[in-house]
Amino acid sequence: MTGDVWPLVHAERAALIDDLAGLDEAQWDTPSLCDGWAVHDVVAHLVNSARSTRTGFVVDLVRARFDFDRQNARGVARERGGTPKETLERLRRAAPRTSTPPAPLDSRLVEEVIHGEDIRRPLGIARAYPREAVVRALRLQARTPASFGGAKELLGRVRLAATDADLTIGDGPEATGPVLDLLLAVSGRRVALEGLDGPGAAVLAAQS
Repeated sequence: MTGDVWPLVHAERAALIDDLAGLDEAQWDTPSLCDGWAVHDVVAHLVNSARSTRTGFVVDLVRARFDFDRQNARGVARERGGTPKETLERLRRAAPRTSTPPAPLDSRLVEEVIHGEDIRRPLGIARAYPREAVVRALRLQARTPASFGGAKELLGRVRLAATDADLTIGDGPEATGPVLDLLLAVSGRRVALEGLDGPGAAVLAAQS
């Protein structure tokens, strides 16, 4: 799939900002789908991700002694404002950026879609994502090794078939369902397993 990814990324950032603007402070403290992170923390992570540059990412990783979890935690602490309003304003300012860490550009779309759901699902907020955005994100996850947060090895053991998009990918017993649920499931979000059918769903459940 070709084409500039940034319009899709910017559209997702804008949509999330609109959803966040309607939250009260208690909702910002809701546990997200990311273990140990509240909604507020995930938003801070997205600010840090949007502001990241290739050089800055490498410098931060060295300072974190090449520990990705430590690097992410430091980024959240750096960008988490004293109030939700402050963090949301930081996201607004960062949203138009086109900077990126040293990773494929479509990884920016993976970040926005998956973390958007990390925030929305616990809050009961639904979004009709553009199909192209979700398909591109899933295709990148399928090419990315698990050591970099992807599902390349997993898709050597399970075949995914989207029921709402022209996408079949992987080898092994088949899991079927909406492409968004497939993306979340291969990214370790167990809540998405409820939307899947087929023998491959058990393979996904075992790795989540």
